[in-house]
Amino acid sequence: MTTTSQNRKKIIGLEKLAERVAQLKLEGHSVALCHGTFDLLHVGHIKHIEFAKEVADHVVVSLTADDFVSKGPGRPAFNERLRADQMAALADVSFVAVNYAVTAINVINALQPNFYVKGSDYKNPSDDVTGNIGKEEAAVQKHGGELIFSDAVTFSSSQLLNERFEILSTETKSFLGRIKHSIDFASVSSLLASLKENKVLVLGDAIIDEYRYTKALGQSGKYNVACAKYESAEKFAGGALAVANHVASLVADVTVLTGLGSYSTEEGFIREKLCGNVSPQFHYFTDAPTIKKSRYLDDDGIRLFEVYEYDQNPVCERFNEELCKWLTKNVDGFDLVIMPDFGNGLITAEMIEICTSKAKKLAINTQVNSGNRGFHRINKYPRADYICLNENELRLAASDSVKDLNEIARDISTTLGAKWVAVTRGSKGILVHDAVSGEDFSIPALSSKVVDRVGAGDAFLAFSAASMLQHDQPYLATFIGAAAAALEVQIVCNREPVNLGALTSYLNTLLK
Repeated sequence: MTTTSQNRKKIIGLEKLAERVAQLKLEGHSVALCHGTFDLLHVGHIKHIEFAKEVADHVVVSLTADDFVSKGPGRPAFNERLRADQMAALADVSFVAVNYAVTAINVINALQPNFYVKGSDYKNPSDDVTGNIGKEEAAVQKHGGELIFSDAVTFSSSQLLNERFEILSTETKSFLGRIKHSIDFASVSSLLASLKENKVLVLGDAIIDEYRYTKALGQSGKYNVACAKYESAEKFAGGALAVANHVASLVADVTVLTGLGSYSTEEGFIREKLCGNVSPQFHYFTDAPTIKKSRYLDDDGIRLFEVYEYDQNPVCERFNEELCKWLTKNVDGFDLVIMPDFGNGLITAEMIEICTSKAKKLAINTQVNSGNRGFHRINKYPRADYICLNENELRLAASDSVKDLNEIARDISTTLGAKWVAVTRGSKGILVHDAVSGEDFSIPALSSKVVDRVGAGDAFLAFSAASMLQHDQPYLATFIGAAAAALEVQIVCNREPVNLGALTSYLNTLLK
């Protein structure tokens, strides 16, 4: 180890590091690059660096910046500055730089190292959950370098952090310890890969979620009213649009069928926000706007109140006929139909009849909100293969506030002929009734940190429903959905969909 002041001199920006490496190579020295998160420094990392020093005159390290670490909630455990300090403290390391990108490709292109050193766990490209090792090897070879693999003993920072640090709750760690005997990452990866060629239809309300950020001013001088100064606003594509974008991470062909306003359509914004493999089927209300929900937040992100802009009865006869005609012609051509029914009047009895009678597989959520509370229940659907509700929505369907949730789920499953009923319970996790096996099971919340709960239910619905296409693995599908929800609560509203790469990486982290 070297002194702190000497260590700090090793930590430089990527541009400056490129200059230093170029000078070293000009002087005839060879350079090896080691890249990674290095979240918890352990003996495996030290042996890895020692191996790199044996093959090159100088070892330089690039660290993935905090914002680009995709190992899930609570990671990295140590911020980029601390991680840079610990790597710079190793005598065999000449320089350290923080890389503000997902992969090391930009670092490789900038430094053009003689050697790019990775651990032996990357030897088989199919084991690389990020899918980046092949791209990084191509970048190394383009500049005349060589990708080599260290033969050092391997450890997992993720496994050590999961076991020894309080990143996850005791309940979650206990759960993960149990499921490792029945679920491995290979089975998760195989299930996700099998979904790609399916076709999925998402039918539901298009919603514009708007966050209006304010600064609290205090009470009005004349009235007993709280006042705030408007600061800025941000819009998100929510409702069925968000569900479709999530599904698009898993499935190559997604169609979203929804209604837009005859005025205040927001169509340009919506089209811009839809993923490239989502095909929109927009139909237009006769005299109603696109639904918009504006939430006013204070300095700390706490919601003050919400304003809804919508028509509670937007569907006219012409609109209903258009959607029913489209559904009759197309709905049985999809492998799965997901109906996130937000209860804002879009989905009519006629549409329900077509979907429940013709869809090959049908997943439904009936969301309770302030505009439909007490009037919107899953009971209006005569059939579903998969039902996803939160606890309040399930109890509303049963008109029972005290009965055991497992019993209610079983009753709803029997009534609608559903194979699976998932009940989301926020920080209490997820309860599932599997009618196929007759068993009930639960999965705890997989995140202890919450930035914003809005959109978590949509993410769970999208990923669990799509995964349910593999109908013999409901436990695995629920686990995948729970992991997606854990990632979504780290994202403000529906700012971006859950990325498959981030989800895969997080699932791998959980199962280590």
